[in-house]
Amino acid sequence: MKTGPSLIALALAAAIPVGVHAQDKPDDKAKTDKPADVEPQVRTTKLSGTFGGQKISYAATIGETIIKNKDGVPEVAVVTTSYVKEPRDPNRPVTFLFNGGPGSGTVWLMMGAFGPKRVAIPGTGVDDGAPPYPIVDNPDALMDVTDVVFIDPPGTGFSHLIGKADPKDYYGVTQDAKLVAQVIRRWLNDNGRWNSPKFLGGESYGTTRSAAVANQLMNETYNDVALNGIILISTVLDFAAGADTPGNELGYITNLPSMAATALYHGKASGPSVEAFVEEARQWAIGPYASALLKGQKLQGKERAQIRRELARFTGLSETYLESADLRVTPGRFYKELLRDRGMTVGRLDSRYTGKDYDSAGEEPDNDPSFYGIDASYTAAINSWSRDGLGFKTDREYQSIGNVGPWDWRIGGRDTNAYLNVAPYIGQALRENSGLRVFVGQGYYDFATPFFAAEYSLSRTGIPQDRIEYKYYGAGHMMYIRDEDRHKLSQDVRAFIRAR
Repeated sequence: MKTGPSLIALALAAAIPVGVHAQDKPDDKAKTDKPADVEPQVRTTKLSGTFGGQKISYAATIGETIIKNKDGVPEVAVVTTSYVKEPRDPNRPVTFLFNGGPGSGTVWLMMGAFGPKRVAIPGTGVDDGAPPYPIVDNPDALMDVTDVVFIDPPGTGFSHLIGKADPKDYYGVTQDAKLVAQVIRRWLNDNGRWNSPKFLGGESYGTTRSAAVANQLMNETYNDVALNGIILISTVLDFAAGADTPGNELGYITNLPSMAATALYHGKASGPSVEAFVEEARQWAIGPYASALLKGQKLQGKERAQIRRELARFTGLSETYLESADLRVTPGRFYKELLRDRGMTVGRLDSRYTGKDYDSAGEEPDNDPSFYGIDASYTAAINSWSRDGLGFKTDREYQSIGNVGPWDWRIGGRDTNAYLNVAPYIGQALRENSGLRVFVGQGYYDFATPFFAAEYSLSRTGIPQDRIEYKYYGAGHMMYIRDEDRHKLSQDVRAFIRAR
C-alpha cells in the first residue's frame, strides 16, 4: 500500500559496551535499518448457538491485521472480529460489516444487530439506565446464512495507528476505503475465501464507506473483488441532502417526511398510519414544497399561506413559528420546538426518544436523548464480550466514537467537493456488475440519515433501480434496538443474502 514517507527504524535498545567501537559491530547498521515487526494478537474461541432456528457451531476470532507502508514499516493495527461457521465451507457467503462516524466502532452492529451476542436494553425510547446490562444470545444474528467479519478502521474500536504513522494517510474518505479494501483482501487470502459469495455493508457513515470500499474493490484496480450485495443501513451517500447551509434548500425537502413521522408519533399530527402519512409528506415535499422553496422571497400572498398551512399540518409546528423561520425549519430547531409546550425535546438518532433540557427557552437541545439513552450499555457490552468472552488482551480503551480528525472529505475536484456524494460509486458498481444488488434499510424516526434523503440519492441518473431493495422500520438510526425491528431487519437481510 502506498502511503506516507518511510519512517526511521527504532534504535537498538542495547548500549554498546565501553571500549567496543561501531566498526567492531558490522551488523549494527543492518539491524538498525531493519523495520521493527509487530506481532499481531489473534484469539480464537470455539462456540455454538442457535441462529435463524438453526444450531450452528462457529469459530469467533478477534485479531489484529498489521498494515505496513511501502518500506515494510508497520503503520496500522486493524482489529477484526469474525464469526465463521464450522466446519468451514469456502462456498459459503461472507459478509464484511462496519459502522460509521467516521469514527464509530462496530459495537453498534455487532452488539445490537448481527453479532451472536447482543446487549438487551429497552427499545421503546427510554434510557438504558445503569449496569449491569444483560448480554444475551442473539438468535437474529446472521450465522445461519453467512459468515460475518466486523472491521474497525484505525481510530475506532481497538484499532490504532502505530509509531509515527501519519493520520493523513488513513483519515479520509478515499484513504479509509483503500485501507478497508486491503483488510478485506487480506482476510480473503488468509481464509481461502476468494471464490465465496461476498457481501459488504455498513451503518450511517458506514454506508458512505460501503460505497467507497466497493469502488476500491471493483473499480479502482484490476485486482477486482466482485460483490454479490451491498447492505446499507441508515444511509447517507449524498451529503447535500442534509447540509444545513444557508441557500441549500434540499435538506428542508428531504427532512420533511421524517418530521411528519415524528409529529405523528408524538401526537402533534394526525394520519391513518405512519406509512400513509409519510407517503403523503413525500409527495408534498417533492412537489408543492420544493416549488415554493425554489421561489425564495417571491413566494407571497395566498400561495405562501397555503404552503404554511400544509407545512404546519405535516410538522406539528405552529404557523407563527413557521413564518418566523421563513418556512424552513432545521432539524435542530425541530427537536426543540415540537414538544416545547411539554417541556421536552426529541432525539436526533431516534426521534421517539424525549429529553429534558436545562431550560425550555433554548434554540436547540442540550444533547441527544437517543444517544445518551443507549451509549453506556453498548460500551459495557463490547468491552465485556471482547475482553472476557473472546479473550482479547489490551490496555487500550475501546473507542465507540473515536477521534479521527481532521477527516479528508475530498474525492474529486472543486465541484465534486462542494458536497460529498458517493452515490455515483453505487451506480457504477451496479452498471458494471450484473450480479450486484443493494439493500437499503431505513428507520422512520432517524434524523441523522433521513430515509427520504437515502431515496433521493439512490434515484439519481446512472443508478439502475431494478436491483435496489428498500425496507422500513418503526424506530430510528439504530432500528435494531427495538425488538420487533431487529427481528424484521434480520429477516430482511437474510432474505437478501439468500436471494443472491
